[in-house]
Amino acid sequence: MISQPQGNQVISGGDILVEKNTPLPESLRLDSDSTGTGWVRLANNVGDQQLEQELSTAGWAFFYMAGTIRKTGFGFEKQKMVNAALERAIANVKLQRCNCLEIDDVAMHSFLGMPYVSIAAHSRHIQKGMVFSGQ
Repeated sequence: MISQPQGNQVISGGDILVEKNTPLPESLRLDSDSTGTGWVRLANNVGDQQLEQELSTAGWAFFYMAGTIRKTGFGFEKQKMVNAALERAIANVKLQRCNCLEIDDVAMHSFLGMPYVSIAAHSRHIQKGMVFSGQ
């Protein structure tokens, strides 16, 4: 688990980040703490399968995009490294016209004394209806 620059938000494997202005069913809430990227963690702290079930029951879809997104951030401050890697991952998600990011793993590494963080994630998309619209 790695802390984010804003508040005491923690990003770790299993977290689902949603773009702030994404329409959501009333049963889902977003955390009040932001990651500093315009994306916010789901407050319900549910797993992807439970979330998919809740959305399906409400007539919404939770799309999973194949292909792992792997991004790194270098530096000496953990928070800045995580934020840099997260911003790069979010850029990939936006290119796929998706509004969610599921974090698979966050890990600290070091190469020749230079610390870096690696993030593995998948693009996800929440929308009402079963046909992907990418909006």
